[in-house]
Amino acid sequence: MKTLEKNVILITGAGMGLGLATAMEAAALGAKLVLVDYNEEALQKTKSDLLNDYPEVEILTIKADVSKEEEVEAYVTETIEKFGQIDGFYNNAGIEGKQAPITEYDVDVFKKVIDINLLGVYYGLRYVLPHMQEKNYGRIVNVASVGGIRGVMNQMPYVASKHAVSGMTKNTALEYARHGITSNAIAPGAILTPMVAGAFKQINPDDPKAAEKEYAQANPTKRLGLPEEVAKVVCFLLSKDCSYLNGQTIAIDGGQSNSYGNV
Repeated sequence: MKTLEKNVILITGAGMGLGLATAMEAAALGAKLVLVDYNEEALQKTKSDLLNDYPEVEILTIKADVSKEEEVEAYVTETIEKFGQIDGFYNNAGIEGKQAPITEYDVDVFKKVIDINLLGVYYGLRYVLPHMQEKNYGRIVNVASVGGIRGVMNQMPYVASKHAVSGMTKNTALEYARHGITSNAIAPGAILTPMVAGAFKQINPDDPKAAEKEYAQANPTKRLGLPEEVAKVVCFLLSKDCSYLNGQTIAIDGGQSNSYGNV
């Protein structure tokens, strides 16, 4: 069953990783897609891959930096001009930053992480919500992280920004549920995306695969997650079926966040 048929789904960070995987899943479920990314080359590859697999899908691509409010307002305006509505918003764009102890963290990098991961998510909500409210319907999925429900060594700004995303998700749920809008967040663990691969490269530049394997041993499943596994959860949260699940931050991490110590 095509649970997103004729739905207009707006995805930020659509050029790779979780954004790309969700675009593929949403296309399979019949959605019309608006794909936003700062990387034009990655964006066009995503579009090409989608049309190769789903030739009938309607796609609008928009190059934008989510940390710039005027560019966020512009991508929302362009979406409304093209499709007339936004049914689902996957507020996904984000960066890890770098890994460093709190007292040694580069302040400029810290600010960049906050600008993209926190303000970028907020700007998206600020400009998408009025259109959903007008239609008295909407589904919002923000991307937190397991770093939004617990601490992560040497990633202070990332953890701070992702905890903020979880909080903004709760507030959006409280303020907009009466308008037929649900707001939830996902908290992916280590999913095999380019960003996570980059993190393992920082941990062990000589053998990132060894770092990946070592990390996976602490997971109850003894493996890392796949982007398509996350995408299936996201697409449920973006669908009409998600009508009473609201204000939640859902860990997608193989159960690892439930553990204290090794398993």
